[in-house]
Amino acid sequence: MCRHNPPCPTAEAPDRDAARPIAHHPEQGWSLLCNQVLIFDDTGELLPDGTIIPPHRPLAAPAGRVA
Repeated sequence: MCRHNPPCPTAEAPDRDAARPIAHHPEQGWSLLCNQVLIFDDTGELLPDGTIIPPHRPLAAPAGRVA
């Protein structure tokens, strides 16, 4: 359970990625958040109930296109 004030978002909340990291392993590409969500460097997630959230990073713009 989160002991931060204000409390971190739950694993079911849409903003679950905003929870504080409690373990960080950049050499392995993952972090464990206070809400027990594992987040990966590729933006994928593993929720405490075993649900897999596929990577959701934004797509790159096509080459040669200027925004």
